[in-house]
Amino acid sequence: MKAFAALVGILATSTKTNDKLNAIREYFAIARDEDKVWVIALFTGRRPKRAVNTALLRQCIMEVTAIPAWLFEECYHTVGDLAETIALLLPEPVIELHVDDHLLSYYMEKFIALVKAGEAIKKDFIIECWAQMTAKESFVFNKLITGGFRIGVSQKLMVNAIAKTTGISPSVIAHRISGNWDPLLIGFDQLLSKENSAADFSKPYPFFLSYAIDGDVQDLGDPALWQAEWKWDGIRGQIIKRNNELYVWSRGEELMTEKFPEYKILEQLLPDGCVIDGEIIGLQPSTGAEKFTVLPFALLQTRIGRKHITKKQLVDAPVGFITYDLLEYNYGDIRHLPLSDRRNKMEEIINKLAGLPIYISPVIKFNDWEELTDLRNLSRDIGSEGLMLKRKDSAYQVGRKRGDWWKWKIDPLTIDAVMIYAQKGHGRRSNLYTDYTFAVKDSGKLIPFAKAYSGLTDKEFAQVDSFVKRNSIEKFGPVRTVKPELVFEIAFEGIAASKRHKSGIALRFPRISRWRKDKTPEDINTLDDLKGILETYNRS
Repeated sequence: MKAFAALVGILATSTKTNDKLNAIREYFAIARDEDKVWVIALFTGRRPKRAVNTALLRQCIMEVTAIPAWLFEECYHTVGDLAETIALLLPEPVIELHVDDHLLSYYMEKFIALVKAGEAIKKDFIIECWAQMTAKESFVFNKLITGGFRIGVSQKLMVNAIAKTTGISPSVIAHRISGNWDPLLIGFDQLLSKENSAADFSKPYPFFLSYAIDGDVQDLGDPALWQAEWKWDGIRGQIIKRNNELYVWSRGEELMTEKFPEYKILEQLLPDGCVIDGEIIGLQPSTGAEKFTVLPFALLQTRIGRKHITKKQLVDAPVGFITYDLLEYNYGDIRHLPLSDRRNKMEEIINKLAGLPIYISPVIKFNDWEELTDLRNLSRDIGSEGLMLKRKDSAYQVGRKRGDWWKWKIDPLTIDAVMIYAQKGHGRRSNLYTDYTFAVKDSGKLIPFAKAYSGLTDKEFAQVDSFVKRNSIEKFGPVRTVKPELVFEIAFEGIAASKRHKSGIALRFPRISRWRKDKTPEDINTLDDLKGILETYNRS
């Protein structure tokens, strides 16, 4: 735990990629194999279930420090993070008692065993561990035991560090650590072995991701070298057919086969030994040229997270799959082939599946960039977010790469609103009010409709924080009601009706577009304006 806590400390405070890369590489060079497996699991989102709830942690810290509940809550609201608050309140261990030298794997296995243990056993374990830990170690311990551990390190960085330690290609490592594996049941060498990868028929490939175009699209050169497709708003996924079994993976490496029974028929009809990259998306068949109509993302959300899908949900929120690419054919990895070749093989497969909920992503025909720009402006009319541009000769790479694949999204929808609530952020923003709630006007009242915590510069966040502290009206736990004076332009990708929100509306990916210092609260939009956008959005 000492070595892992030190690694987390470096990764959390360093701003230089090389420093982070070297820290991970050095950790893997000295760590025990059982700890390496757990670090890979934790850094790729494979966290075990929460071992204890936060209420028990609160009880433990108040017992250890003998501070009253009201004082602890004040400390927590100031710091903004429970694990950090506890770590700061705990007394430093007596030197001779600071004997914690357990492996990370020891704690992870203990946490898993604690899930079904009684509260008294959990409490004794927590207090005993705290007594032997420094603040840095207890902070990481608290994050792990509550299932709240997250690390701001890309998988690409970790993969490159492992590659430097093992001598294995980064793309090979990225593939071998993907899929469905248990850090309790597999060793480090086994995880990275070719034999283990081949034995796992469910194993997906790492996804190839694009960058947003940040300049003039004409800078891409000859348009004849590029393939254009619509960018759909769903869940990026892979459908795998191996060993006569079907597997459906999300980009977040969640196995979702049982959540989409519509795909079950593909188990019999797809050729064995193929992997298809595409979009899990709400759609229904159409008699038009596009062969399908894309449904709002809000309908797909009604299916996400449900263990059992009812017949009514299958009818009300039908799901299909739009195919982008073919990664494996006849059990052979074909990611190295040009996109045009992979596309031809994919069309051979999908064209034989007419009448099923699986469709090829249409290629958009265009002669020059001006014509494509005009077509892009029609994106929202068909439920698309914009365009994808892919070099026809491109291989299917690993992770986010510049040069071969670009996303060219349409401009977001926007609305002007006033800030009415503020809450402190997390991590490096835990001492600043950076999480805001916004409202629009409705018959002389302010109606909250969205929350956002991104889009401002550090300087602007500091200015808003200062305003909140000087203009707070009421306090509700960590939330402050503020004078409705600051106006912001809120950008969002989509909009849907919602019974869960007071406004009756839910936004997709809301964020602050800009601070409208040129406007007053009298200038903000109304709830009717939002409903008008909703009606237009639904018609499109």
